[in-house]
Amino acid sequence: MVTLSDVAKEANVSKMTVSRAINHPEQVTPELLELVEKAMDKLHYRPNSAARALVNNRTNVVKFITLEDIDTTEPYYMNLLFGVARGLTKEQYALQLVTDIGDIGKSGDDGYIITGARQADYDLFDAFDKPFILYGENRHGYDYVDTDNSLGEKIATKYALERGYEHVVFIGLDVKEPFEYSRENGYLSTMQQAQMPTQIYRAANHSHQSKKVVLDNWEKFPQNTCFVCGSDRLAVGIIWALLEKQVKIPEEYGVIGFDGVFLDQVSNPKITTIKQPTFEMGEILAQMLLQKIKLSGAPQGEVLLEPKLVVRDTTK
Repeated sequence: MVTLSDVAKEANVSKMTVSRAINHPEQVTPELLELVEKAMDKLHYRPNSAARALVNNRTNVVKFITLEDIDTTEPYYMNLLFGVARGLTKEQYALQLVTDIGDIGKSGDDGYIITGARQADYDLFDAFDKPFILYGENRHGYDYVDTDNSLGEKIATKYALERGYEHVVFIGLDVKEPFEYSRENGYLSTMQQAQMPTQIYRAANHSHQSKKVVLDNWEKFPQNTCFVCGSDRLAVGIIWALLEKQVKIPEEYGVIGFDGVFLDQVSNPKITTIKQPTFEMGEILAQMLLQKIKLSGAPQGEVLLEPKLVVRDTTK
């Protein structure tokens, strides 16, 4: 079995230096850290996670906290959770799922990944005494990971125009949150650049709500309209409305969703959508939080990942 002494000998440093590089990497130079890591990799040395946690006064537990309705986001969060779990497993960390923010601090943990935060929640975060990373854009200076929401809707709107739709309508989420503002901005900026008139409607993230918006305003949507949506769930409701009106999809009306997790594939017809890299975002959330824990809470900044257009049956 490879020991700490073997690593020290391979790296030509002391055992104390190796220990410091493993348990307190912020206390050694990048060059020295790289030297120790190369020696560990060469010898296939893996530090004992329990011993590391004891040395650093840590639990090796991270809590994943969701502050929104799981019923409307379950498929989406499943992918995100798998990504987080994979990122934590690489560093031998365990994951706990929390749906009640009041449970924070009731048992040992080293930090938090927080999803579904809304404006009313931010005052709570300042009271946290442990590192945390938010999933989702914010304007409060907290570290976060998210999709580039503005870019996603720019891609969707541009594609709708390129496919020859004469009218492009945005159906967004009825929430006053940064991610929604970014999505609307992506639509607006693209339409303005194309010198096209804009139409924006908002609905709660439920299919029956977006269906109602379309049916209630049907006379405002002539043929050759494409609906660019703030979520796949909203897109499903719009498809229901179009089917009820017995119009042709995608020849007469198009629909583009946003998320690319499950609903876009089970819908009939299947939805052209902006696919978020949820698994990758989960891994990055875990990596950023673990780095923040190692660096005693030092800020990690923001990461925006590029979404991709997936073309299916609801556009020309």
